[in-house]
Amino acid sequence: MADEDIAGGRLGAEAEGATPKGRKINPWLKAGLEFGPVLAFFVAFGRLKDTHVTIAGTDYGGFIVATAGFVALMILTTGILWKLTGRLSPMQIATLVLVVVFGGLSVWLNDERFFKMKPTMIYVLFAAILGWGLMRGRSYLALVMEEVMPLTQEGWMILTKRLALFFLALAVANEVVWRTMSDEAWVSFKTFGLTLAMFAFFIAQNGLMKAHGLSKDDEDK
Repeated sequence: MADEDIAGGRLGAEAEGATPKGRKINPWLKAGLEFGPVLAFFVAFGRLKDTHVTIAGTDYGGFIVATAGFVALMILTTGILWKLTGRLSPMQIATLVLVVVFGGLSVWLNDERFFKMKPTMIYVLFAAILGWGLMRGRSYLALVMEEVMPLTQEGWMILTKRLALFFLALAVANEVVWRTMSDEAWVSFKTFGLTLAMFAFFIAQNGLMKAHGLSKDDEDK
């Protein structure tokens, strides 16, 4: 999927209860389906940014053309992922809906601003979901990640609070970049900056994981 899907592709409604797990597929194929569209958008924009296409009397710039292709590719790859795995997480569905809505508005109205707002809306949504769980005294992050990153309850609450704030910071950063910088800068930021920031965030939590990590014996209790 897009870069935003790294942040919480399995957060959301499934945090309220368990859902059946989908079929396993080759991890490289899964990565290609998830990250392929955003990389394709980056390449397409690089090649089309200085071109213009006239359709039905309306002149469309390269950014809008690349956006139209990205939306179509997202629908296709998400459909393939659903076909192969037998399921989509609520946040994968939410991400696709926001891509279609904001990307579609950009193409329909010939206004790239809607598509640039899309990462902001997704990160605000992620932060809201995690924040709602925290208000209820629960870590929705733990419900979807505890198998790969075992932590104490206190550790999960701390990590969830940090991640919710981090999502809000990413939303603000996206707004600043697209409103003050060039299209080229925003596309690079969306493609690489947001993704690297997410990896950097989890690497920075190494101290928390050591302090609140569970041993194998603790997990078995």
